[in-house]
Amino acid sequence: SAQRAGLGVLVGGGAGLLLGVVAGLSTLGEELVDPTMQMKRAVPFLALVPLFISWFGVEETFKVVLIAVAATGPMYAYTYLGVRGVDRKIVEAARGFGLTGAGLAFGVIIPTALPNILMALRICLSVSLTGLIAAEQIGATEGIGYLVTLAQQYYRTDYMVLCVVIYAVLGLLIDLAIRAVERVAMPWRGQVTAR
Repeated sequence: SAQRAGLGVLVGGGAGLLLGVVAGLSTLGEELVDPTMQMKRAVPFLALVPLFISWFGVEETFKVVLIAVAATGPMYAYTYLGVRGVDRKIVEAARGFGLTGAGLAFGVIIPTALPNILMALRICLSVSLTGLIAAEQIGATEGIGYLVTLAQQYYRTDYMVLCVVIYAVLGLLIDLAIRAVERVAMPWRGQVTAR
């Protein structure tokens, strides 16, 4: 389960991050990427399950693609908003110091958008759990979603409760991990937050 979710978030989150940066940095990028992403956002990823099964079968590829599609939307939206929300005065100051192009993007704009990107990662990982449940209930022989299906078939309420607890613990661990990354990547935020 962890391998499927991790790979799906890596692929989908990476694609969403790249598309969000492209759409946020340029008007042309926004015109090319944003309409497609808005259409994709309007379609619930669970509605794509039958289509993905017909394309990829019920093997691992289907499961990873479903999780990746679920993770792409939040990462794109938050990255796009973060990049677009960078204060123009900061960008102008960086240009005054001679930063342009990739140096400006990677040295100023993306680090300034980092709070949004980390929030997107937090949401992507949570959404990936929903995708994981859906993916592992179809054609799987192992994983937490498969265990939920078995518990439902054999009316094992104790297993169902166990799976819910496992998902809750995973959600908490994901949140704690992202908070740890935030403390390392943005040490100044701890000084700003009121105690």
